[in-house]
This record gives sequence, structure tokens and C-alpha cells, in this order.
Amino acid sequence: MQIKDILNLNNAYLYQGNENDFLTNLSIDTRTLKPNDTYIGIKGEVYDGSTFYKEAIKKGAKTLILNNIPLDTDFLKNKPLNIIIVDNTTTYLINLAKRKRATLNIPVIAVTGSVGKTSTKNIISEVLSTKYQVLKTSGNLNTSVGLSLTILSHTTEEIIVLEMGMNQKGEISLLTSIAKPTHAVITNIGTAHIGYLGSRENILKAKLEILEGLSGPIIINNDNDLLHKWAKENKDKYDIITFGLENPSNYLATNIMYDEKGSNFTYKNHAVSLNILGKHFIYNSLVAFIISDLFNLNNESVIKKLKELKPEPHRMELISCENYLVIDDSYNASYDSVYYNLEILKSFKGRKIAVLGDILELGEYGPKIHEDIGHLIYQNNLDLLITIGNLSSNINKIAIQDGFNKNNSFHFNSNEEAIKYINNIKKKNDVFLIKASHGMGFSDIIKNII
Repeated sequence: MQIKDILNLNNAYLYQGNENDFLTNLSIDTRTLKPNDTYIGIKGEVYDGSTFYKEAIKKGAKTLILNNIPLDTDFLKNKPLNIIIVDNTTTYLINLAKRKRATLNIPVIAVTGSVGKTSTKNIISEVLSTKYQVLKTSGNLNTSVGLSLTILSHTTEEIIVLEMGMNQKGEISLLTSIAKPTHAVITNIGTAHIGYLGSRENILKAKLEILEGLSGPIIINNDNDLLHKWAKENKDKYDIITFGLENPSNYLATNIMYDEKGSNFTYKNHAVSLNILGKHFIYNSLVAFIISDLFNLNNESVIKKLKELKPEPHRMELISCENYLVIDDSYNASYDSVYYNLEILKSFKGRKIAVLGDILELGEYGPKIHEDIGHLIYQNNLDLLITIGNLSSNINKIAIQDGFNKNNSFHFNSNEEAIKYINNIKKKNDVFLIKASHGMGFSDIIKNII
């Protein structure tokens, strides 16, 4: 895009520079800025990125898009720069992305859900890449800023795969208005961010805002109770494609098994193996088969690609130590993901040990959801339970009330205490599941016990 073509957005004006120059490689981070990039100063909760304009210039930025802040005219004098001043850089970025999206006549696949957004996005992208050039959300940059930057980075790619995150009503509505997806995936409706939204039903409503911008099919997890009910009630209103392991669905996995190498299942008489543990990754694989059919891919090539996939760091990463195994799922947590992980843990031989920490952002629902996890402990035949944090004490309490051996249940107030205990008791053939919200810092436990 040429500068002269974007000066009519948000009262933008050219403070200095050449309106015939083009925007190149938008960046919001001076730390990763490269020479000739376009720097856009986003205002956050703590800092206004526009105030770092001198650092951006020193890094070689050719064009800067800034909020209306005082500028050092002596510093800028005689510098061959383009500086665009706007009312609000975040709004401006979003409107730039909307303008860019309107020029793209390609499929855009949007992925949202309470759990599994990033891994589903990655699997979809990997499978599509066997035939197409694919642009996907980097990491988990799933906010309006990250999504907009992804769209604006499009060059020659044939398909875009976007992750959409949220913790408030209206956020998915904004994201879908930017992305205008041709296909959408909802992985599940759980309890993530329930502290902000008040109920799972409200979370469902917020996720379904994706329909506002959607022009094609919506792909949903038919085993999720709320999505299953919604699909039954709306089957004649929307183009709905279902996947599942339990409820009859358009795409169904059977013969599910787990071992120290990963997950195995059957799909339409095809044996499928994943080098990744987890029921949720089997769900993700079913989404990959749906996408492969929609985009005319070969099932055999999809199965081969799925076999090649490796887990993202700290997302069901199986770590083989000298005499024992560690299942590292310390990146984040929710009730649903803990439920899935405990099912997997009980399928292993050897002593099964769950190391669980607090699930954050649950608000007033926090104690109850941790109590619900406590009920899962006794049901899954664990050998040892280790909990860490304020809320996770409820897991411990309820597990013992349900009948779990109190001599095998331990609670600690800090990661350091837990690390010391684990290193004292670990032995041959143990299998540890390490799981908590990212804010609990359980990656430190991993580093100190392997």
C-alpha cells in the first residue's frame, strides 16, 4: 500500500516524508524491527509504543505510524523518514487490515475455542501446506492487533489461517469483522475466561460471534455439550460440519489408544498415528481431515503429515528422562484440558503422578472448578497427587473427601517446595503430568526435575 492511499483513515496525515513511498513489513516491536520496516506505535495498558519512535528510527525504520505525541523536531530534522500521525494507532491498524482483507479473494480459515486454538491452527496450516502456500497467525498473536498484522503481512499466500482469542464479549465480533472468514472452526466451549463472561453459555454466545463475518461452513466439536446442542438447533440455518469421538458426527475417530510414543486412532478404516499425546490432538486431526476434504487434499498425504507433527513446547510435550517420563503441558490450563490429560495419564503403566497448579482467570468460579477437578482425581486411578497454589488446594481437599488416599496427596505453596519434593520421590517408571495456567510458572518445575 502506498502512503497516499492510507491518509484518509482515522484523520491520518503525513507529518513528514514522501506520500508515494510504500508501507513495508509492519512491526509493533522495536526489539525485532529490521531496516526499512514500518513501525507502528501501539498504545498498551502501560506504555504508548509511539514514545519509542527514536529507538525505531535507530533500528532503521523507514516509515513510522504514531499517535499524536510531542516529537523532537531537532532529532527528526534532515532524516529521510516517513512519519504518519493518526488519532489512534490500534484503530488505524485494524482499519488498514480491513482494507487489505477486502482486496484478498482467497480462503480465510478462523479458529477459536476455549482450548486448543493454537494447536488446531497449526495442524490445519501444516496439512494445507502440502499443497498450498499458507499464511498463519504467528505463535498465539490472536488479538485484534496480532490478527491485523497477520493479514497485513500477506504477500503471495493462497490461504490464511487465523487464530481468534477472547476474554470479553464483543472481541470475536471485532476479529471476525476484520478477517471476514470463509471457514470457521470452534474447538470447544469450556470454562476459560468464565470469570469475565459469567457462564459457559455466555462463552458460547461470545464464540458464536464468529458467525457475524463468516461466509462459509462452521466446523464444530460435536462432543462438546453446548456446541452439540447448538448444532442440533441450528442445523437448517447454517452450514455445520461436525467432528467427534463420542457423538455421531460427520467426521468420527474410533479405536483410540495412547502410549509412550503418542496417540493412535482409526478414521474411515485408516490407521492414524500421532507423535503427540492427547484427546484434543485427535480432535484437531479430525479438523485436519475436514479441511483436507474441503480443499481437495489426499487422505494419505494428511495421515503422513499428521505423523510428522511434533508437539509445541510445553503443550503435551512428552519428555523421556533417564528412568521416567514427564508429560509437559505447562503452557496453560482449563478444566477441560485437565480432564483430557488425566484420562491420558491413567492409560500409562508405572506410577502415575499428577502435578497440578492453579487455573487462573476464573473469577468467582475458581474454587468450584478446582473442586470439580478434585472429583476427577479419584476417578482416574492416580498414584500420587501434588498440587501447588491457592486455588489448587481445593483439588487436594475434594480428592481426599472422595476417597483418594491422603497419604498420597500433597499440597505446596510454592514451586520450589514442590520441586524439592518431586526430586526426592521420583523413581524408575514414574509418569509425571505437569499442568497449570501459564502464570503459575510451571516451566520452572520442568527444568528442575528432568
